[in-house]
Amino acid sequence: MPINYDELMAMTSLGQKYSYGDREVMLYACGIGMGADPMDEKELAFVNEATAEPRPLKVVPTFASVAAWGAGPGDMKLNRVMVVDGERDITFHKPLATAANITADSSVLAVSDKGKDKGAVIRHQTILRDEQGEPLATLMASRFARGDGGFGGPSGGIPDPHPVPTRAPDRSIDIATRPDQALVYRLCGDRNPLHSDPGFAKRAGFPRPILHGMCTYGITCRGVLQTYADYDPAAFRQHAARFSSPVYPGEIVTIDLWKDGEVISFEAKVKARGVTVIKNGRTVLG
Repeated sequence: MPINYDELMAMTSLGQKYSYGDREVMLYACGIGMGADPMDEKELAFVNEATAEPRPLKVVPTFASVAAWGAGPGDMKLNRVMVVDGERDITFHKPLATAANITADSSVLAVSDKGKDKGAVIRHQTILRDEQGEPLATLMASRFARGDGGFGGPSGGIPDPHPVPTRAPDRSIDIATRPDQALVYRLCGDRNPLHSDPGFAKRAGFPRPILHGMCTYGITCRGVLQTYADYDPAAFRQHAARFSSPVYPGEIVTIDLWKDGEVISFEAKVKARGVTVIKNGRTVLG
């Protein structure tokens, strides 16, 4: 069934209730690969609450992307096999607690028709709020629905991407992913078989299951945490990126970073295949 533009633009869901605890916080950190070195105290602070010397458990800023997993404007009735993440942009209003009851307000922002053989882009927003109704984070997401274009809607509505500097990167780091990383990350909420079932992945046009785009997004947050944020989640004001190609579990992700004041630009590659997997990345620290 083709997209109904007016119905999709009107979709809104308010007051969705969620809760999480330290188990979910640590699972997410493990899902994006933190704690791989069991002696790295800086990363252990995100995955281990049981310590000889008491210290607070830290929450990865991009945990906001799964804290209310499933929240959204509603069933968009897209061809699920052909849907991939397009973009994520999270604005952080305050650091997330290690356990909380939260609500989520979601709405569709824009729908762009790229053509019958080019798909559609749907942008939607979710605002996470604490029990007092104060905003914790605003999540903007875009979905690239590869099988749902050509419904006769407008082709615009997509903002220009953040331009990364043309100079050589100020920093470049390698972060290895594990062969089983998608199987761990899916326990944070996204059970799409594209990331776990070889047969489903082949139906979607991939030779094997791919890593969640949101896992790669979290890996880029790790990159900024360890280079320019001194592992301080409270330093993050915004973290945004566009997905350009999938990562296969087990590959090494190289993140190039540029620092201009409080703005960190970044892109990520898999050098072994010569592909850029994250483009136009932008983190604002403060």
